[in-house]
Amino acid sequence: MSAEVLKTPIVSQPGAPPHPLSQFWSDFKANFGAVAGLVVIVVLILLALFADVVAPHSPIVTNNAVFLKPPFWQQGGSTAYPLGTDAIGRDILSRLIYGARLSLLIGIAVVTLSVVTGTVLGLIAGFFRGVIEIVIMRLMDITLTLPSLLLAIVIVAILGPGLMNAMLAVAIVLLPHYVRIARAAVISEVSKDYVVAAKVAGAGRLRLMFKEVLPNCTAPLIVQATLGISTAILDAAALGFLGLGAQPPLPEWGTMLADAREFVLRAWWVVTLPGLAILVTVLAFNLLGDGLRDALDPKLKR
Repeated sequence: MSAEVLKTPIVSQPGAPPHPLSQFWSDFKANFGAVAGLVVIVVLILLALFADVVAPHSPIVTNNAVFLKPPFWQQGGSTAYPLGTDAIGRDILSRLIYGARLSLLIGIAVVTLSVVTGTVLGLIAGFFRGVIEIVIMRLMDITLTLPSLLLAIVIVAILGPGLMNAMLAVAIVLLPHYVRIARAAVISEVSKDYVVAAKVAGAGRLRLMFKEVLPNCTAPLIVQATLGISTAILDAAALGFLGLGAQPPLPEWGTMLADAREFVLRAWWVVTLPGLAILVTVLAFNLLGDGLRDALDPKLKR
């Protein structure tokens, strides 16, 4: 009898709730656009990580014999340079692959800085009401009244052109969104029973902020961070296009567009391909953000 009991498989109860991760994936994969965006982002990450292996040429080495060589499917093209070359003989495909590494690094670094700083300021504004909240939120409101790209240009103009200054400028531009989201989430959480119970149990303010309330505010911050990566990439590309971001010979997509402006009519690939890379990357992150919002927000679950 005991052997039969041991051989009997363990069957979960039909009414048992699904695992949270299983439920999240079920809700997420119902959005085809979000899954497509995730696939594109995974491919970009792999290209960025293995750029040294995947790229056929160096992104900065020039070749005097192949100026403005067209893609391989056009007359005069070569499979050695599948997507053609730019005005000084650099391989477009290699620069796009290395540009993916640079653009993803910019997006992730900028959003990480903005999320961490904005979450801390939002927690402070939500817990320490009164003068502190008014000062923080009015500064954020002033920042939001200015056009984001114009504000980034002003900051870079003050700090000086360069990749690090451009990243800092974009992080400052994105900061108010995370402060407002964190503050709103904190205000909605502090009145709930589990926070009141933690206060009665003697929890200090720092524990309430970072251990009790913050974990329950992460869902909207994750969604906004995903969308913020696309905004950061787009703003950094705009600054690079204006000559205020990454400086040559770095293979940043906005800088590639700036270098190719005078060849728009006679070498379409040097302008179109970096523009398509920006378009596809930004669209993929936006689709992923929409899918995360649908899966994490109970009000939007299908």
